[in-house]
Amino acid sequence: MKAVVLVGGSGTVGQILANGLSDKYDVIIMDKKKPIGMYTTFISVDATDRKDIQNKMPKADVLINLLNTESSHAISEVDTFERMTDIFFKASYYLFYTAIQKGIPKVIFASSNHVTDVYELDGVSLLGREITTDDVPRSKGVYGVLKYASEQLGYLFSTEENISVMNIRIGSVPKGVTKEEVESNERLQKTLLSQTDVVGLFTVAIESDQSFGTYYGVSDNPGKPWDMALAKEELGFVSQENTTDILQ
Repeated sequence: MKAVVLVGGSGTVGQILANGLSDKYDVIIMDKKKPIGMYTTFISVDATDRKDIQNKMPKADVLINLLNTESSHAISEVDTFERMTDIFFKASYYLFYTAIQKGIPKVIFASSNHVTDVYELDGVSLLGREITTDDVPRSKGVYGVLKYASEQLGYLFSTEENISVMNIRIGSVPKGVTKEEVESNERLQKTLLSQTDVVGLFTVAIESDQSFGTYYGVSDNPGKPWDMALAKEELGFVSQENTTDILQ
């Protein structure tokens, strides 16, 4: 059974993955806070502390970087920017570096659709077609800029250190999404990555033999703004639940 480490696994996506992957993989959560309703191995760690993450990282087959923090402004105050840089860039470097040191052959980075959010408004692509990973990254905020920077770190480590790196630009993954929430949110109707598809997309990424790839993460919703052709072609991803299913 493969061992999968979820760094930042106490958050929404981490909890979805821990629940969805634990029947197939040995799931280990690493985070500052222990998730409520503990059901898998937990290691307390500060991923922004290089020595802490290196000393505590267990032997694993896959490392999934889910680190996140709140950010709502395009240009943040300096103290916020420094915290975001620690979490979204420096910690990414530490995790890639630790993977090399610990012999972990694959890192999956939870990136964001905000890498290209200049091209999207209220869930609608402004390009007259779905946004692809070939489109030049353009972000409305520091958050997207730092996510893209970490994607590029992944490319560097993949090419120079021969590890597999997958960047997944996640769409909208609200906690415990309801039919009523989808009905009332027109953007969410297009941008949702359902919990079923979160697990499905990360599962095919875990099992893929691709050396490097960047993919959008969105369910096959009507009018979705991002192109999933590459994820289907290279990873074999098939969306199992979209907003049409939820609204029925």
